[in-house]
Amino acid sequence: MSFEAAVVDAAVEAAVVEAFHTERTAVLATLIRLVGDFQLAEDALQDAFAAAVATWRREGVPRRPGAWLLVAARRKAVDRLRRDKSMAERAERLAAEMRLHDPNEAGGVGSLGDADNDTASRIDDDLLRLIFTCCHPALDLSARVALTLRTLGGMTTGEIARAFLVAEPTMGKRIVRAKRKIADAHIRYRVPPDEELPERLNGVLRVVHLIFNEGYSAAHGPDLVRTDLCDSAIRLARLLSELMPQESEVWGLLSLTLLHDARRGARSDADGRYVALQDQDRSLWDRGRVSEGLRALERTDRPGTYQIQAVIAALHMQARDPDDTDWTRIAELYSALAQFDPSPVVKVNHATAIGFADGPRAGLALLNALRDDSALAGYQPLHAARAEFLVRAGDLSGAAEAYALAIGLSANAVERSELERRAAAVRRSEQA
Repeated sequence: MSFEAAVVDAAVEAAVVEAFHTERTAVLATLIRLVGDFQLAEDALQDAFAAAVATWRREGVPRRPGAWLLVAARRKAVDRLRRDKSMAERAERLAAEMRLHDPNEAGGVGSLGDADNDTASRIDDDLLRLIFTCCHPALDLSARVALTLRTLGGMTTGEIARAFLVAEPTMGKRIVRAKRKIADAHIRYRVPPDEELPERLNGVLRVVHLIFNEGYSAAHGPDLVRTDLCDSAIRLARLLSELMPQESEVWGLLSLTLLHDARRGARSDADGRYVALQDQDRSLWDRGRVSEGLRALERTDRPGTYQIQAVIAALHMQARDPDDTDWTRIAELYSALAQFDPSPVVKVNHATAIGFADGPRAGLALLNALRDDSALAGYQPLHAARAEFLVRAGDLSGAAEAYALAIGLSANAVERSELERRAAAVRRSEQA
């Protein structure tokens, strides 16, 4: 291969990768609306990307890659339908619709990267339809998460399977079942009507938050953080803020994910060991993420679940050092959060904040009362927080017992190793 050909190949490969990251989701959203089938749309778009590699080498990278891909994917969808005789009529309907546009110029469908206002509005509508369809309450929550990551997050089935520690065929079946449920249950590809929107939006935000939480504090496996999941969740939160800028809780979720993710580089040391918040090197926090998170927080205009959590995260980020943290205010905010989310986990966080604000015995009084809640029986942070406050209160025997419970409940190797280190320190103190 000549040097010139190698340069062309590299440029085309870079353009295809760039198009995948910047155009894929919008193209897929529109394609699903046009063909009415998730799997057909995904297969046709994959065909279009494969065609792009060969065509762009020969003819050059188009001025508007997203629009080129949409036209190519529609043609590939028609080809796939025509190969299935039972789908011949549907193929001709789609082909007829394609003929309404200029077949010689991809700009006939509008550019997904350089769109006029009408086209941009259509793209936004298609993206919202896709988000609400993937997160439809008729789907099992695990299926919503998987389908959202596959369709909107751009992750492969294998990547999603590895993130959630299941076999790739198992995850593949989960995603296929979700797509089949959408078809069989005749789930409409639409943005919910105004009266349903608040409840449905909460479901969408919950899915994105779950994705981020699994990435930020991986429940299982050898890694403390799964950056692919964190990045996917932040990308989805940004997309929601662009599509629904009037929704305060969307900005709250974006702020929350950015502020937490800003600490990513300081949460473990050079050897991969866990570093608690109060011990982190704050110079390692991503100030760009912090600034963006605080700007997003300024866009919120009313209290809500994610907005309150974002304010708590902001108080941590804005403290000059651990001793400067306003734990009293944080405890008050957790109390307010309980009005929106009266979950046992929020109660544990409130009790922990009280322990730092008013002393370990005050925190222990609340944590001990929560031990009888069956929903918290397997909640490792409850026992880890009790252990820390017991150490501070001088009850080393009780702390050792609490650490043992926390260690037994931890499936993440980094967290478990840190708990074991702390437990060993308690045993040494007992023996001294």
